Amino acid sequence: RTWDEAHARAAMETDVLRRVSSLRRDVTTLPLASHVRQSLVDAGYATLADLVGATPATVARQAGISQDEALEALQHGGSTSAGLRSPVWRSGKTADVIFEQERRRRRVVTFCPALDELLGGGVAPCEITEFCGVPGIGKTQLGMQLAVDVQIPQEFGGLAGQAVYIDTEGSFMAERAEEIADACLEHLQKIATSAQDADLLRLVSKWDVEKMLANIHFFRVHDSTEQIALVHVLPEFLCAHPEVRLVVLDSVAFHFRQEFRDMAKRTRLLASMMQGLMNVANDSQVAVVLTNQVTTKVHGGGDARLVPALGDSFAHASTNRVLLFWHECERHAHLYKSPYLPGRTVAYALTSQGVRGVDKSA
Repeated sequence: RTWDEAHARAAMETDVLRRVSSLRRDVTTLPLASHVRQSLVDAGYATLADLVGATPATVARQAGISQDEALEALQHGGSTSAGLRSPVWRSGKTADVIFEQERRRRRVVTFCPALDELLGGGVAPCEITEFCGVPGIGKTQLGMQLAVDVQIPQEFGGLAGQAVYIDTEGSFMAERAEEIADACLEHLQKIATSAQDADLLRLVSKWDVEKMLANIHFFRVHDSTEQIALVHVLPEFLCAHPEVRLVVLDSVAFHFRQEFRDMAKRTRLLASMMQGLMNVANDSQVAVVLTNQVTTKVHGGGDARLVPALGDSFAHASTNRVLLFWHECERHAHLYKSPYLPGRTVAYALTSQGVRGVDKSA
């Protein structure tokens, strides 16, 4: 047994030494396109050792290449260095580090204090938040409001970011987005004026509605194939536009409710798409917002009620799920699912300025 243990230990040491030696391999010797090799070197990835622990998103962003090209480079490196690059402990974090990262993240506000409180301060980055509801409840307007609010400067407590808006139904209205942006700008001007802060006033004076609309990257998709394809190229787009801090998909269900008879295939495609969106949220540290339709579900006793579309299997795809509904002629939001927030119900309103809190004095 002693000889076997010594032999196994020697074999392991030899394997580790071989892998360490392979990490000294020059990146320029990898079977990659010449521009990829040069971009990697220019970004500081001279040897395979420099690629250890890196993610495709990080390499793509730093080297200015696509995520597919970055993944190919890491895979070539992984063929000789996977044993040192892929152990779980290399990507692990302690709980206090995660807590501090989450505490420092700024959220995208909705301009409805009660709804923001329901969401823990606003829509969170690195998570998928789903809003479900009947037509006319305000899902699209909420998406447009968030696409405007994500641009609020950091000096005002915002993210100073940009947004990607994916429209599957043709519901996005540029005129309405302009109204919401104008109201947001007016709100910030009031804050700066009230605070009598010259720096804030100067900052707001450089802002205008046209610039705000230019910071919303709009995509119209006409079928499920385009929707899935766009989600899969999002990482590359976000690498080219690192200012994007929010992705809105309005709505996730539209094409998948109409085009599929093979439910198993639909489930697989939805799972793949949602995994892609979760990777986008985590790798690019953006907030992902989905709107979803509702459908009628009949129970055994003949009772029927409205439930989010796409079935029970899709219910676990989002980090947070919010149900929007009417109650006594008021719009309400109920936090149905969240891993860390309590389920509650709050009222919200849609005004000429966008999403706002309910005026209790009226």
